[in-house]
Amino acid sequence: MPSAREKTIYHKDLLPVVFVFGDAGGKLDSPLYGLFGMRAELKDKALEQGGTLAEYFVRQPADPYAGFSLKWDGEWQVTYETFRDMGIAYAVGLILIYILVVAQFKSYLTPLVIMAPIPLTIIGVMPGHALLGAQFTATSMIGMIALAGIIVRNSILLVDFVNEQVRGGMDFQEAVIQAGATRAKPIVLTGLAAMMGAFFILDDPIFSGLAVSLIFGIFVSTLLTLVVIPVLYYAANYRKFSSLNQELSHDR
Repeated sequence: MPSAREKTIYHKDLLPVVFVFGDAGGKLDSPLYGLFGMRAELKDKALEQGGTLAEYFVRQPADPYAGFSLKWDGEWQVTYETFRDMGIAYAVGLILIYILVVAQFKSYLTPLVIMAPIPLTIIGVMPGHALLGAQFTATSMIGMIALAGIIVRNSILLVDFVNEQVRGGMDFQEAVIQAGATRAKPIVLTGLAAMMGAFFILDDPIFSGLAVSLIFGIFVSTLLTLVVIPVLYYAANYRKFSSLNQELSHDR
């Protein structure tokens, strides 16, 4: 005999809600792929009660009683908040690096030259993930943040060497060339040491993204740093250091 029974009424953030759960499996196991696949079918879907189904990704509906709304939550929300906070931390780290380098070199232009290779890490990180079939995770983002400090250190070694040689009386152009030749070996060796350390966590299910970012990011950015930094530093300062060389020659 048909009968009715009481159902649980759910609320979240003091709003009435109906939960719809789902999980994903297979090659693309991230729920985000399933989320955007379903979104294509549900976007602007007409409702029997009239109107369309509204959707929200990162916030709650402004007026939950105006109609039916769909709030994408769960792992999507965790992913969004994780990468948002990581991005903020990355930006703060870059600002602090810039301030420290300004204090070291007493220049507002030199830190920009020194930090120029930081975006070059993406050239190694993204293709590295694609080559190994690894997903870009939160630990991959941590690796990119760590790469910023590693690459800046290499750039400082080159710029500081150039400045010391110029103060010693060497021609600016020759100092730039000598910096790349002299500092190449220690920069490459320290990069290889960091890459070898990352190999030991390459097969870790959680920290593999960190290893991929470090290995491919260090490999590509180290090679490009040895070319980009001398060229940019020469282009930005050849007039100033050329006049300085002339003054030193005149004093002698």
